[in-house]
Amino acid sequence: MDLTERRVLITGGAGLIGPNLARRLRDHHEADVVVADDLSKGRRERVPDGVEFVEADFTDPDDVAAAVTADLDAVFHLAAYTDTNFDDDRRLFEENTEMTYNLLERMDEVGVENLAFTSSSTVYGEAPRPTPEDYAPLEPISVYGSSKLADEALISAYAHSHDFTVWCFRFANIVGPGQRGTVIPDFIEKLSEDPETLTILGDGRQEKSYLHVTECVEAMCHVVEHADAALNTYNLGTRTTTSVTTIADVVSAAMDLDPEYEYTGGDRGWSGDVPKMRLSIEKLSALGWEPALSSHEAVERAAEELVAEMT
Repeated sequence: MDLTERRVLITGGAGLIGPNLARRLRDHHEADVVVADDLSKGRRERVPDGVEFVEADFTDPDDVAAAVTADLDAVFHLAAYTDTNFDDDRRLFEENTEMTYNLLERMDEVGVENLAFTSSSTVYGEAPRPTPEDYAPLEPISVYGSSKLADEALISAYAHSHDFTVWCFRFANIVGPGQRGTVIPDFIEKLSEDPETLTILGDGRQEKSYLHVTECVEAMCHVVEHADAALNTYNLGTRTTTSVTTIADVVSAAMDLDPEYEYTGGDRGWSGDVPKMRLSIEKLSALGWEPALSSHEAVERAAEELVAEMT
């Protein structure tokens, strides 16, 4: 799908990925962009200039009807509870799937048939690495991962039975400015309060792939413009990984600190945490896109940006 001069809705577009995606669609594709967000986590001031904003809760069908209109060419569906260790599992699962179902029904009703969906590497569970898109069986170990897998299944039904064209992105860990509640901003907050000691969840050996948000949105747009099956599922990540202890080193250096590390123990940070993750990006590479930054370089860039933003 050519994104040039299209009218595009981004749900959940006032968080980490949405503003960067809106900016790229506006600047690189001259698209007419609408951001819809309930502002429960996103911030209105993050929405770029020249981008229309609608305050909308996608668990409310009336809000969905107001945001999803027949003049749209495509929807990028980012709205979701994104915390893998959210403290209300039932609410996370029910509301994530409700938002997706409400969106699909409304798109079908008004004849909007192009959907890009942000899924997650957590749908794979603890899988062999690097994990390709056709790995099976998919056995998520968190309710968050389960909700994303349920969303994928529902979206697949619309791709095959309602003539939708769908691009489904299984993300590695996305990092960048504006981010909160994940490992880099968590370390910055902890070290701002206590520069001498840093508590690290687990044993610090957890090792995952990190992709900078600017490269994430570049990859998303590339896939939408170059993959044309009814259902297109792509991993987005890097070929390398970074450990939690290394992230602590990077953040400490960015803050010019040398704290003592204290580990809570165990091989993972919380119940449902996948301790080691690296996605295969061979399918993405074959489509003509590769990340310029390694996982470590993405972490370094994000740490510098977030330290400047938060301190």
